[in-house]
Amino acid sequence: DKEVRAIFLRLFAQLFQGYRSCLQLIRIHAEPVIHFHKAAFLGQRGLIENDFLTKVLNGMAFAGFVSERGPPFRTCDLFDELVAFEVERIKAEEGNPPKMIKHVRELAEQLLKNENPNPHMAFQKVPRPTEGSHLRVHILPFPRINEGRVQELLQEGLARSQGAPPATRGDKKCVVPAGPPVGTFI
Repeated sequence: DKEVRAIFLRLFAQLFQGYRSCLQLIRIHAEPVIHFHKAAFLGQRGLIENDFLTKVLNGMAFAGFVSERGPPFRTCDLFDELVAFEVERIKAEEGNPPKMIKHVRELAEQLLKNENPNPHMAFQKVPRPTEGSHLRVHILPFPRINEGRVQELLQEGLARSQGAPPATRGDKKCVVPAGPPVGTFI
């Protein structure tokens, strides 16, 4: 699963390489608007007549991609690194399948680490009910919930969590690397 995702990650990094150089940040409104120059992107790559890429750039998914990934200051991820720093490596691996497979496996490992940052964390499995358990008559009804006790427990948990350090991952915002300009890919 992760290797297939890594292949698509490489594909989109190749398709959209240099897209950041065709973004324009317009600060007319209180909320900045990001505009993507499709003609400049296609023209600089020599792909104006490419029907597939033109349709991809005109699609709603790409518009969402630009609005999500267009801001110059946000949390960076693996895709940003691929587009900015690995363009030459991907290009060099086109004629060498073993190197390409090795890179795909490296990306797949990184994707797995991103999804499961602490692999040693144990998850308790819930046992399946025994056969015929639904036929038991002696099952007691679920007790009524004491609202006062629930509030006490919530307050205790909030008090404990306020003193503890935040349990978030280290997603720090940074300036997104632009990568090489589009004209260098022709």
